[in-house]
Amino acid sequence: MKLIGDRFPEVEVETTHGKIKLPDHYAGKWFVLFSHPADFTPVCTTEFVSFQKHYDEFRALGAELIGLSVDQVFSHIKWVEWIEEKLGVKIEFPIIADHTLDVSKELGLIHPNKDATTVRAVFIVDPNAIIRAIIYYPQEIGRNIPEVVRALKALKTFDEKKLAVPANWPENEIIGDRLIVPPAKSVEDAKKRLEGAEKGEHECFDWWFCHKKA
Repeated sequence: MKLIGDRFPEVEVETTHGKIKLPDHYAGKWFVLFSHPADFTPVCTTEFVSFQKHYDEFRALGAELIGLSVDQVFSHIKWVEWIEEKLGVKIEFPIIADHTLDVSKELGLIHPNKDATTVRAVFIVDPNAIIRAIIYYPQEIGRNIPEVVRALKALKTFDEKKLAVPANWPENEIIGDRLIVPPAKSVEDAKKRLEGAEKGEHECFDWWFCHKKA
């Protein structure tokens, strides 16, 4: 089972857009792989529509989407046709048909206390093919897609600014859209934190909780 910080496994997958080699297919780009339990199920349908509705936001952040379940590719194709016909939403991103369970087992998507369908998981993978975030939901609860967008945006912000991102950012209840200065690692660093606040480099509640504008 892969963990945060691991390299995404090299696999060739069958999708609704043909065969794709991961992570090479998205070399130099972020991608978000998300699994769903089964095609033609209500909760999964609502999720796919929402992912598609937010697809432009993902692409604006330089990221691509790719879905996955253990259904056959023909089931995926028929399902996305149904979504377009009945709900007026065209699913533009590929969906992996992992009927062999190879990818699902590699990523830990089949849980032993459940049936042989995949849990609702999200893997956010960076341009270097490193898994940066993993989010799991039970089969009974649909995901909040804006949170996936927020997590991706937060990761990109951290990489650019080297500043940590608070809860509910950019609407944190304490510091709003400001970012957190990484904690001090020595007595000298702690002293510099407070000195930096006096110079206006950032603001501090204390030496261990300093923040600044993005």
